[in-house]
Amino acid sequence: MPTNGNLKFFDFCAGIGAGRLGLEKGLDATCVGYSEILNTSVITYNILHNTDNEKNFGDLTKINTAELPDFDVLIAGFPCQTFSIIGQRKGFEDDRGQIIYHLIKILKDKNVPYFILENVKGLINHNNGKTIKTILSELKTAGYSVVSDVLNSIDFGVPQMRERVYFVGIRNDKITNGKFIWPDKIETPDIKKFLCDDTQKILEKENPTFQKYLNNKYNKNKVNVDKILEKDYTVIDTRQSDLRVYEGKVPTLRTGRHGILYVKNGQLRKLSGMEGLLLQGFDTDGSKRAACKVSESYLLSQAGNAMTVPVIEQIAKQLKEYIKRGN
Repeated sequence: MPTNGNLKFFDFCAGIGAGRLGLEKGLDATCVGYSEILNTSVITYNILHNTDNEKNFGDLTKINTAELPDFDVLIAGFPCQTFSIIGQRKGFEDDRGQIIYHLIKILKDKNVPYFILENVKGLINHNNGKTIKTILSELKTAGYSVVSDVLNSIDFGVPQMRERVYFVGIRNDKITNGKFIWPDKIETPDIKKFLCDDTQKILEKENPTFQKYLNNKYNKNKVNVDKILEKDYTVIDTRQSDLRVYEGKVPTLRTGRHGILYVKNGQLRKLSGMEGLLLQGFDTDGSKRAACKVSESYLLSQAGNAMTVPVIEQIAKQLKEYIKRGN
């Protein structure tokens, strides 16, 4: 086992690498490879990260584990569509729900000491709680002590309400006398630092589509847009069946829904792809770089599918302390 500063990790179900960035910051670890099947995400991943001499192993269900480099930490935000309340909740009946079993096989084949997994909060109650019990049982059988908790991104450095369930696993022979301690909450920063894209699109309040939405059977007479426009950084979530208004925070970014607006200088602005990345904890330079090369629609979808960088960073810091105690 290498010393703490020389830890290596592998980024599975990598998306655009939010988990990678969190581990690099919090664990002081080096990425030795990643696995992502969507070409559009791989493009953004390579824009945001230095992947020189790294290989994308692609579909993890087809990986020959003997070909993987050795690593100390596995991180994965395994597919959540089958467990989410906005999906069909088929769970293990869906091929995507089987990804966890492939990850467990990799853990066993590579004898990985530690792992961090992330999924939607809906996983907890899926199939009356049987799904998460099965996952935890399988991980325990594979030789790991596992703790899990629901954390909200807004408590860890970004003004985004995003509840996710996180799992930290420690191989049984690496267990120390102390327990893994979940990170403390961090003060939510000013939303102005995140809604800062000077190129974002302005939506006129008279826009026919917007007016039709405001006056549908769900939203008619629900909000006074002129009143909303009086206060900058008021956030409007144009959900499919209702409209919600927030101050100082944004709702959960989602892959398939891009209808978040906010008020700035008395005008309605559309949340941009760059701002979506910032709200997931990516740095300004990387977010601007990606925004110059990737379409708005793709970036918003990718941000909605990503982990939140500072949440992973704080979990990684706690894992780092746990590993120190065992050395």
